Amino acid sequence: MPEVRPRLRWRDVPVDGRTVPYGIAGSGTPVLFLHGFGLAPRTYAAAVERLAAVGVRVYAPALPGFGGTGALPHREHGFAGYGHWVARFLDAVGIDEPVPVVGHSFGGGVALASAHARVDRVSQLVLVNSVGGGAWSPSGTVREIRHRPLWRWGASALADAVLTGTPGPAIASIAGASLRNAVRDPAALWRIGELARSADLRAEAEQVVDGGVPATLVWSSGDTFIPRASFESLRTALREPHVHRVAGCHGWLIGDPDGFGRAMGSVLLSTTSAAA
Repeated sequence: MPEVRPRLRWRDVPVDGRTVPYGIAGSGTPVLFLHGFGLAPRTYAAAVERLAAVGVRVYAPALPGFGGTGALPHREHGFAGYGHWVARFLDAVGIDEPVPVVGHSFGGGVALASAHARVDRVSQLVLVNSVGGGAWSPSGTVREIRHRPLWRWGASALADAVLTGTPGPAIASIAGASLRNAVRDPAALWRIGELARSADLRAEAEQVVDGGVPATLVWSSGDTFIPRASFESLRTALREPHVHRVAGCHGWLIGDPDGFGRAMGSVLLSTTSAAA
């Protein structure tokens, strides 16, 4: 009998008086999945379904500024604002227990900020090719990531998507989501982009570890978008957590959802076993 995989269903929920689209799939322990910059949960539909197949119930909201969710108010703009927003989303969907949070890229930074802002809402962090390390290393000299030029980010994104063999449908999905977000609110996309590319969450990471939240880093060997120096810096700030290494580029989980499911099964199950 063929395997029946959980199917992603789409719903809306009001948060702060505004509609938030989100996907939900699977059954079991609730897990929150947070998408990357410029994208939306639908871009990750297959990956979210594979995550749900490990035996969890996945909630995947469109973060503020993306996928139809309005941007955060100016007074709340920043990772701390996103972190508190995540707690309000969990309230809105009726989750009152601490949950594992899986975040990819910018979503990893939001996941980390969530654990920092509301440690009572996060039971575990899984940071997949995450922003937040605050460093890059041109010509071997480590510098603050806010000094990395925009053209470097753009060139790295292009190389990551094209030169590392990302499947055509995945590239089309990424490009389509990015274009829709840019058309919907270009000013908000620019502000969030500045936040993402200058992300330095090392102090928050140290405090999250001190607060007792276990963290796992997932890192792909072919990532040219997040500098290796940023990954290593975040790893140090998190006090050398377990690193689950995979093949592929920055957006590997979009192009290889089956591999993402296997990785998440290993990460989530190993953490659960260690805590038992």
